[in-house]
Amino acid sequence: MNEMLDFINTELGMLNRGLVRTPDNEVELERFANSNGGSCDLILMQMAKNYGYKIALLNMLESIKSE
Repeated sequence: MNEMLDFINTELGMLNRGLVRTPDNEVELERFANSNGGSCDLILMQMAKNYGYKIALLNMLESIKSE
């Protein structure tokens, strides 16, 4: 189980080290989507994928800790 926790924590730590910042919450993602006016769609798409991955990792972490 420690290996899984280490993996999740490593992945979470890497999410903000790339070229595209991972939004902290859905409101931030929506704010960017509304303000970009149709430009930067590739960045928006990557932000959404990063945010989904972050949610999945956090859910896994919560599930593991509750066992």
